[in-house]
Amino acid sequence: MSQRFHIQLTELTGVVVIERQSITDERGWFERVFCADELAAFTGGQPIVQVNRSVTHRRGTVRGLHYQCPPHTEIKIVMCLRGEIFDVAVDVRAESPSFLTWHGERLTAGDGRMLVIPQGCAHGIQTLTDDAELLYFNTTAYAPDYEAGLNPEDSQLAIAWPLPITELSSRDRAHPFIDSQFLGLQL
Repeated sequence: MSQRFHIQLTELTGVVVIERQSITDERGWFERVFCADELAAFTGGQPIVQVNRSVTHRRGTVRGLHYQCPPHTEIKIVMCLRGEIFDVAVDVRAESPSFLTWHGERLTAGDGRMLVIPQGCAHGIQTLTDDAELLYFNTTAYAPDYEAGLNPEDSQLAIAWPLPITELSSRDRAHPFIDSQFLGLQL
């Protein structure tokens, strides 16, 4: 039996919400988390080469906004395994009509939703509960020499984080604010 995914488009090209459909009975439930064939349109047919898991202990913590530069750009599919998060994608594609526009989605454990972050988008999250746990499917292995980021507190981005930011790593706080020198990514 083939599992189906429901797709919700957003205003940012390539940023989509995928809703997994569970099969439920008296024993519990079963769901397909990933299917390369069914989700090929969102991965560009690229294989998933890395799966990452994170736990963030404190509510209000922000991680991000991270992205990888060419030739190591990546597609991410993010799901929440425990707790709740606000998941954000920011378009940094230089030629995109939505350049520097952001989109956010609440993802909650058990809601069956995942967010696809396409190549050329920065990604960040804010935890809305303590001990939020995430799973990330990535089409490219992490390449630290090609990593970049945007400052999540940048007023030019004006991200409406649902909670006051309680924690932000020194690395993420050090990401620069956008200025006239920021030209975005050429993909």
